[in-house]
Amino acid sequence: MPRKRRTDDGDELLTRLGSLTAQAREHAELQRSRVELAIALQRDMLPAEMPAAPRYHLAVRYAPACHGLNVGGDWYDAFTMPDGRIGLSIGDVQGHNIEAAAFMGQVRVGLRALASVTSEPGELLTRTNDLLLSLGTELFATCTFMRLDPSTGVLEGARAGHVPCVWATADGRSGIVDGTGGPPLGIQPGTTYPVTRHRLTTGGMFVLLTDGVVEGPLLEVDEGLDQVVRLAGVAAVAGMTADSLAAAVIKGADRVGHEDDAAVLVLGYDGPDVQP
Repeated sequence: MPRKRRTDDGDELLTRLGSLTAQAREHAELQRSRVELAIALQRDMLPAEMPAAPRYHLAVRYAPACHGLNVGGDWYDAFTMPDGRIGLSIGDVQGHNIEAAAFMGQVRVGLRALASVTSEPGELLTRTNDLLLSLGTELFATCTFMRLDPSTGVLEGARAGHVPCVWATADGRSGIVDGTGGPPLGIQPGTTYPVTRHRLTTGGMFVLLTDGVVEGPLLEVDEGLDQVVRLAGVAAVAGMTADSLAAAVIKGADRVGHEDDAAVLVLGYDGPDVQP
């Protein structure tokens, strides 16, 4: 009799193990499907092509976070506004799941829609902040929005809790864009966002990025930004293309030890088309 009970116990244990294995497999397949859906949302919500302007060059790189079940909500965007200027945005949604990926799409579309009402960067971020608060979600996003006037090379921008931009000129100067920003979008009602101004010169480079490029367990954000400043400075002096600089910056993101999205948007300027 004792031997029979041990056999019955063993059969019951194997049955339970089989059931648990099946449940674990089903759960893993469900999570994998959610990640694949989130990645598909990310890809579909990012712009298929960049706007064109004579003597200006736009280049982007994007590395989604696919570590385990983490899927982030970084985005970049560039589009021509009704007044003929070009809008550039880059940002990062809090969270690493399908909800973050979907919210990213809402922020990006909201910025585009409101840019048809006002292209002034500070007011645009204020309106977008109010729009996101009206949705009643607990998510928030950091963001930088820039407005380029192709006729003058002037860039005007505002930041909502986002890492600053980097600039470089062909004569060897480079640095981080000065100026304070406001809080992230979707947190505080009635927020205003200061506007900074920068002028591109011949051979100049301007870099927008997300924190996944410059900050992580192995790298402080200040050190990461300094690395991008050096890369941009070398690229501008050497006459490298915007695409080459974007590739170099995103490659540097491998050294930060993060499990986050990484996005880079580079704007290069050839200079005025002067006729003899």
